[in-house]
Amino acid sequence: MSKLNHSLNALGTSFLAFGVGAISTLSNTKLGIAQIPSQIMPSENLSDSNQLLIQNGSSRELRVAQANTPSRSQPPRIPSGINQPLIQNGSISVPDFLNPNPNRLQLPTKPEEVRINQVQPITLQQAIELARRNNRTLQTTVLTLERSQAAVREALAARSPTVGVQGDLTRSNSANSELSRRQQPEQLRSENTASNTFNSTLQLNYDLLNSGRRTARIRAAEEQVRFNQLDVQRQSEQVSLDVSNAYYDLQQADEQVNIAEASVRDTQRSLRDAQLLERAGLGTQFDVLRAQVELANANQELVRARNQQSLARRQLVQILSLSPTVEVTAADPIAVAGSWNLSLEQSIVLALKNRAELEQQLARRNISQQQERIALADIRPQVNLFANYNILDVLTDNVGFADGYNLGARVTWNFLDGGAARARAQQERINQAIAETSFADVSNQVRLQVEQGFFNLNSSRENIQTASVALEQATKSLELARLRFNAGVGTQTDVITAQTELTRARGNRLRAIIDYNRGLASLQRAISNFSTNTLSITR
Repeated sequence: MSKLNHSLNALGTSFLAFGVGAISTLSNTKLGIAQIPSQIMPSENLSDSNQLLIQNGSSRELRVAQANTPSRSQPPRIPSGINQPLIQNGSISVPDFLNPNPNRLQLPTKPEEVRINQVQPITLQQAIELARRNNRTLQTTVLTLERSQAAVREALAARSPTVGVQGDLTRSNSANSELSRRQQPEQLRSENTASNTFNSTLQLNYDLLNSGRRTARIRAAEEQVRFNQLDVQRQSEQVSLDVSNAYYDLQQADEQVNIAEASVRDTQRSLRDAQLLERAGLGTQFDVLRAQVELANANQELVRARNQQSLARRQLVQILSLSPTVEVTAADPIAVAGSWNLSLEQSIVLALKNRAELEQQLARRNISQQQERIALADIRPQVNLFANYNILDVLTDNVGFADGYNLGARVTWNFLDGGAARARAQQERINQAIAETSFADVSNQVRLQVEQGFFNLNSSRENIQTASVALEQATKSLELARLRFNAGVGTQTDVITAQTELTRARGNRLRAIIDYNRGLASLQRAISNFSTNTLSITR
């Protein structure tokens, strides 16, 4: 009997506290506008760009807030001395343990060489900088650029004459010489007919006229360099977008773990309430079983969330090309990344002006134009200048060496080749048409990417506002459902439904913020808004 009185007193106290809170909430509510609790309000130092508006006759500010979720789960244990700051004196400082193995061909052979033993929290900007330094795909693109620059130097070498030297030192004894020696009288016959000869030639060649082949090859090589420079810019921007998405995936995975842990705590509380009511004679075994099933489901969701968290961390490490023994965590809090102040039309025009992919199609067309000139040069006149200087000395005589020279010009003209040169030129003209068609196609794709990013950004902005209000309502709904159940006027089904709705509201608000940040990164990528002028790529 005493236990029953104690339970009823506790229920009465809770119900009274809820009533006082409800009266306070109603007194602070303005007509037509939901009052957002302080738990989901952001700090005062948020920029005005992170504010949203709701309309109710007049504009009112509703600040984008942090999700009303429990405290974050404990991060992995970080060994002492390795949680080093990455920013020093305004520039990024990379600890040695984050750098990958400089020997790219070395593979680990022992378990301890791949065991994760270090953890480092990083921000999004630090992750982007690390990717620009270490990402293997970007490094391959830079190496391709260096190769094309070497090809330009090779093409420029055709402007200079070629100079070569050739020397021969021979010893010969022909059968005719030996036969002639034997036919001579014995007193006139020489003892040896073998001869030692030294012959050296200095040769100079220069293409005076090649019908534009040399100039076309140089220009084609220069256009290839420009194409590869644009490809480095394109790849750098794509890496920035990939890293941003991977970082947001990690943030979302971290917060999903928090939401799952909060759901477990909520179901544990509901189970305790159901067990207390059963012992007090006010509940049933059925309510306890329902709560136990709900707790088991929540624990399964928590296991899945932690699995996704581990995968998201390893995926970020892979994109950053860090040491395989390093684990990275997200240091940035989940918040709206910024705002977009350009209209849709301005965004499209800016994207069409900046995108490297469009410039690459123009570079492809220019390369095909130069290849066409190279093909046609094969059936046009070629003029070559040459000069030879020769030294000859028979070492077995006493005459000494003799020298001579040769100067001249050589004209060649393959005016008939069965149409092969013109066929190659026709192929290059078709390649030019393909590049022009690709230019139009890429421009349409760029516009679609901008429109998709713009529309997704606007819808996510609205979803943040809606999800914030829904989160507040779901929190109050769960409190009320528990009070009703403890007072004996509600059911366990009402509590379970309210818990499910609260978990869904937390997830919806999380997805709305992450989707907004992804949309902003995608829109920045669509107009090439990432800074790629100061690439720092180490090999």
